[in-house]
Amino acid sequence: MSTLPVTRTTCPYCGVGCGLIVTADEAGTFSVRGDESHPANFGRICSKGAALGETLSLDGRLLTPEIEGRPCDWASALDLVATRFSEVIAQHGPEAVAFYVSGQLLTEDYYVANKLMKGFIGSGNIDTNSRLCMSSSVAGHKRAFGADTVPCSYTDLEQADLITLVGSNTAWCHPVLFQRIRDEKKRRPQMRVVVIDPRRTATCDIADLHLPLKPGSDIALFNGLLAHLKQAQAFDDAFIEAHTSGLSEALQAAQHDQSPQQSTALAAEALACFYDWFTTTERAITIYSQGVNQWAFGTDKVNAIINCHLATGRIGKAGAGPFSLTGQPNAMGGREVGGLANQLAAHMDFAPEDVARVARFWQAPTIATRPGLKAAQMFEAIHSGKIKALWIMATNPAVSMPDANRIRSALKACDFLVVSDCVRNTDTTQFADILLPATAWGEKEGMVTNSERRLSRQRPFLPPPGSAKPDWWIINQVAQRMGYGAHFDYQNPYQIFIEHAQLSGYENRGQRDFDISALSHLTEASYNTLEPIQWPAPEHGGESAIPLFSEGRFYHADGRARFIATQQQQPARLCDTQYPLVLNSGRIRDQWHTMTRTGKTPRLTTHIAEPFVQIHPTDAQQYQLVEGALAEVVSDFGRLLGRVHIDPDQQPGSLFAPIHWSEQFARHAAVGAVVNPLFDPVSGQPGFKHTPVSIRRFEPLQHLFILSREAIQLPNADYQVRIPARGHIRYELALTEPIDLQAYANNLFENRGEWLVYRDDTRSIFRAVHLQNSRLNLCLFSAATHQLPERSWLAGCFGDEPINTEDRSALLAARPGPNRPNAGPTLCSCFNVGYQTILDAISEQSLISVEQISAALKAGSNCGSCIPEIRKLLSTVRHAL
Repeated sequence: MSTLPVTRTTCPYCGVGCGLIVTADEAGTFSVRGDESHPANFGRICSKGAALGETLSLDGRLLTPEIEGRPCDWASALDLVATRFSEVIAQHGPEAVAFYVSGQLLTEDYYVANKLMKGFIGSGNIDTNSRLCMSSSVAGHKRAFGADTVPCSYTDLEQADLITLVGSNTAWCHPVLFQRIRDEKKRRPQMRVVVIDPRRTATCDIADLHLPLKPGSDIALFNGLLAHLKQAQAFDDAFIEAHTSGLSEALQAAQHDQSPQQSTALAAEALACFYDWFTTTERAITIYSQGVNQWAFGTDKVNAIINCHLATGRIGKAGAGPFSLTGQPNAMGGREVGGLANQLAAHMDFAPEDVARVARFWQAPTIATRPGLKAAQMFEAIHSGKIKALWIMATNPAVSMPDANRIRSALKACDFLVVSDCVRNTDTTQFADILLPATAWGEKEGMVTNSERRLSRQRPFLPPPGSAKPDWWIINQVAQRMGYGAHFDYQNPYQIFIEHAQLSGYENRGQRDFDISALSHLTEASYNTLEPIQWPAPEHGGESAIPLFSEGRFYHADGRARFIATQQQQPARLCDTQYPLVLNSGRIRDQWHTMTRTGKTPRLTTHIAEPFVQIHPTDAQQYQLVEGALAEVVSDFGRLLGRVHIDPDQQPGSLFAPIHWSEQFARHAAVGAVVNPLFDPVSGQPGFKHTPVSIRRFEPLQHLFILSREAIQLPNADYQVRIPARGHIRYELALTEPIDLQAYANNLFENRGEWLVYRDDTRSIFRAVHLQNSRLNLCLFSAATHQLPERSWLAGCFGDEPINTEDRSALLAARPGPNRPNAGPTLCSCFNVGYQTILDAISEQSLISVEQISAALKAGSNCGSCIPEIRKLLSTVRHAL
């Protein structure tokens, strides 16, 4: 009996850094499950990770280099990149070129890119899309601790007695950590969970207390907590005296802030409850994410949180501390190698002694001596012509940056644009002069670091397709052609990692937090088999088992931590009569970034199939919006279209829209086009959480959807969404100019097959069904309103079985036949269980708990990401009875 090939690797999605086991079968397909031995997840996995095996097709891949849209060989492309960059540097200086990189890169890729730009081109102009998600945490850590040190580990989640989640929908954005917290709370019900978020999200499913504070008022909340801790005599005076400085200024600023109840608009009882729990609970951990970071004063938010932990000495202890969750799989690795424009490698800065040290190690006489341009500044410099050559690696700024239309203008105007990517058509690649095909997850190998400072190997189980090459190889080749070959002679990622580890310990002597010099002696074989390990791991100490800061020593010159004085701020742009609502943006459960990977599998596209705008019922009534209709959201910078989702979990006066849709999947749905381009002055991080907007009904003349086995030419439509589904593609359209649908349908298949048509002109209803060899090939349903038939049962007709007479009648009547049950939209992605299936089971089997539903339908029994929605559905049913 043959043994199937198995590869241990890590997940390419969020910063949890889950270990995965990938198994190949005889048919060449791959199954993915959690690695029970990996300390980040112990076998747990989320819906996205579970579906990874379904995202490996080469559809849409960039497989060969291109110059001006024409395929070419690698030598021609690399020669041109090196020549053009060298010419720009010679004519305009090193500040006229830039790299914009990504947390999707592996550490070795990042290291080589940073070394080339800062060490040998001599410019600091390399920044990363991680600037958009966690740079405020970096800045807050450095102000407080003297280094970008994340002091907590995932084991603290199981040891804490109070977990406070701030601006973090952990259930959807870091679902495996949510599972760990949920499981621990089930084991220890006395453990308390507080969720601080303007919206009531899925994370509140396990909350003992939800604080729906006024958007952006976190500083007032935590300043109020600091003042309360002082009043309650809960300060750790010995720790403060021995290990910190700056308390009096921070406390004075906190006490100067107006009443936290007034600023946060929270109920006095709820606020007092949280303050009391934090005051009396020694093992308290505060987890925060983008709701804290993505503000124009995000760094101050971070420091307001850290101040409360320093004041109580709840840092460097098991189950206690401030804990930043990163968004990308290697955002932390990028920080380690200096991927941010204001850092050098190995957590060093642009202090003269650090510059000299890195220059000695790299033997780089032209090393950059000052920080480069952060992401927003970089694209403004491109727009103004100061930066003339840009290389973008593994990211899509034409969608993800704020004021995305201006970013597109900058890319279009750039004299020379290179894009390395694994995807051929993105909103960014359309502007490229040169496209370089990079390997993707499953093909590349190297290291990633997760949110708890744990390094893990990402290992390949697929050969590179076409001419695709690893990012480190591409950068290495360009460096050689630019004349730096003696310093860029890497043959594999192992050699790069060893150099990275050596630099971390170079002239360190315990003065810098990041030290993995114990790994600098790995052989290539031991590198390939390396088990996950946390830093610091110094050469003479190995992996540290004690919590960071447990000895009270920090990384400022005096060894003390700093309290930072913070005060609540108002957003720079407030709502007014023109823009009366606030737009907040974020992630949804089953999608990732701009969907280039998750958008490939129907398992993940059917939970939330279309872009949407979440709005409170009061606001929906005021603006005459109805559930499922279309709305247009407008700011000073752009517009977006989405389905209306009316939800009392949203705050009045606020909207929420997800970030994932790009032009590849939807028209006029990119949130970045609307977002206000305001940035934190300390970190440079954009404020994605607060943009004044207006909302209005979008009223097209025709609404329609098309389900088709093959890709088709679509009519021009303002609202247009493409949704990959099982056995077909689903299109949702809204037309502002009516077309003759009968003529459109007749032209689709050039007289192939058979058409079934129903039309009612008095009600503006048109339905057309195309059959080929008695199999359903396409169906098109149109009406004057958005109230079209349910799609899920129609999707079930795209199998191999023939469409019989009964099915034909059901299709045109838009009602499922007895053999075509209506499952409804997907709720459980792991087992493809629909809302209606669960509702029917609740009714028919008298199910009253999540456990009973899981036993009957399997829903919620795998990754558990859908459990909050199942529980909410049960609550809705009980309320209706």
